[in-house]
Amino acid sequence: MTYLIRLYSSLIIVLSNSRLIKSDFDYHLIRASMVFIFALFGWSKWHQFEAETIKPLIEHSPLVFWLLPAFGVRGSGWFLGTTEWTFGILLFLGFWNKPLGILGAAGSLFTYASTTSIILFLPDAWAPEAGGFPSITMTSGFLAKDVVLFAASFYLLKQDIVRATNYTENYRETTLRARQTS
Repeated sequence: MTYLIRLYSSLIIVLSNSRLIKSDFDYHLIRASMVFIFALFGWSKWHQFEAETIKPLIEHSPLVFWLLPAFGVRGSGWFLGTTEWTFGILLFLGFWNKPLGILGAAGSLFTYASTTSIILFLPDAWAPEAGGFPSITMTSGFLAKDVVLFAASFYLLKQDIVRATNYTENYRETTLRARQTS
């Protein structure tokens, strides 16, 4: 048993000193993944089949229910596709520009708050044949993944705010030093 504990401790030390763990790989991986997801899901919203598929979800959403009366089924899909692409582009630009990344992450937070809130209002979200809550149906299960995407959006928002703040503070310090030396 002691051997396994030593082996485990050695593995932890090796991993903790690895370049992968010390880098921003997690931040960039999550950002790239979110851009990819917004690109794919945004694309699908432009097609009639997807607009019809998401109609019941929009109808039961406490945050975007107004899309259907305002734009119709097809227009709602276009609206959602456009906003998803917009947030995806802002997240992509956030690789280089933190204020734009903040806007993208905030939009992403709203997107996933909207989709996860549907679960609470969706009829038959819980599988009655399995005893109801917490047994989910296919639709509520599909929406449940957005809880993780919401968390990823929050992570990006936090990281971008911290990075933008650090950049601003460094810029102020550099400017102040330059003024003092001139």
